[in-house]
Amino acid sequence: MSKNNELTTERRKIEHIEICLTNKVESYTSTWFEYVRFVHNPLPEINIDEIDVSTSFLGRKISLPLMISGMTGGSQISKKINKMLAEVAEQKQIPIGVGSQRAGIENPKLIETYRIVRDVAPTTIVIGNIGAPQISSEYDISKIIKAIEMIDADALAIHLNALQEAIQPEGNAKYKGVIENIGKIQSELDIPIIVKETGAGLTRNAVKILKENCGIKIFDVSGIGGTSFSAVEVHRAIRIKDEHKEKLGKLFWDWGVPTAAALVDLYTFSDEITIIASGGIRTGIDICKSLSLGARIAGMALPFLKVIHGSGVEGAMKFIDFIEDQIKICMFLIGASSVEKIRKASIFIYGPLAEWVKCRYGFSEGTKLLSYFMNRSLDA
Repeated sequence: MSKNNELTTERRKIEHIEICLTNKVESYTSTWFEYVRFVHNPLPEINIDEIDVSTSFLGRKISLPLMISGMTGGSQISKKINKMLAEVAEQKQIPIGVGSQRAGIENPKLIETYRIVRDVAPTTIVIGNIGAPQISSEYDISKIIKAIEMIDADALAIHLNALQEAIQPEGNAKYKGVIENIGKIQSELDIPIIVKETGAGLTRNAVKILKENCGIKIFDVSGIGGTSFSAVEVHRAIRIKDEHKEKLGKLFWDWGVPTAAALVDLYTFSDEITIIASGGIRTGIDICKSLSLGARIAGMALPFLKVIHGSGVEGAMKFIDFIEDQIKICMFLIGASSVEKIRKASIFIYGPLAEWVKCRYGFSEGTKLLSYFMNRSLDA
């Protein structure tokens, strides 16, 4: 890898942070969680102070169904952010992911910007991160192992960012062979592999292929509603005066599947796989709705980046406390004493999301699924 390419990758990581903190980067299309409503329980028969918001993930107990999604690394600015995020994750005992480790693989001097996460968070779950284009056309298994060892990862996320690569001025939109290579990595590693999207959403067809052909069992839907990496690349294109890429990015700003739709799409697999909800998760109610649609936990990235930048570790801790209170109140109002019971709560799905269900499952089966959601019981 040339020195210029190393510098380009590092500079891009810095630009992504700057742009996310100072520009409009979220999609205009919503998550569609507004089309999911819990059926209120006026007689919850539980005490709010006895509600247990802890759950399990990757076979370990975590304090609440929330993770800090991978977002940064590969620059000295990233190192400072990762250090603070890791301190929060360790104190709160929630999982944390790092951003794409490509920069650390290409330039050993940047490894410390990722390693800081494990050094500061020795006991919580830490998730590595590598891009599908890299495993498709650039990296052999030795580099994948290097990414894992870099942070003593408990799991490795392979991110699918086809949209971003197609829009990015330096993009590498090479995905041929990616399914086969994901399968090879899964068979050669002894830690779990998570396949995640990056803001455009997973679908049942993609998950079925990866589940049946590659043995992947953990998926992060990362749908529309949060950060659009097409939007991020629009702002980068404006900086370098690439009018062509700017126009393309604006056209594809809202491309993909809303997060709630992606979760419903995978619902029939939810007993066989572990689902992470991300993409526009902003409140404890969003988290509870995600769990009611089959997710195990939910991830946030941009909210943590902003609160760390503005208020530091103390602000991020208060933010998590606030999210925890929201989860508890939501659980109290549906009568769920444990996180597991949220998955049995009655929910009403309507509007475009209901239409999505009927189209994806067929009118008859889709209507049955909507009725099932509506008539579930915590006591079942």
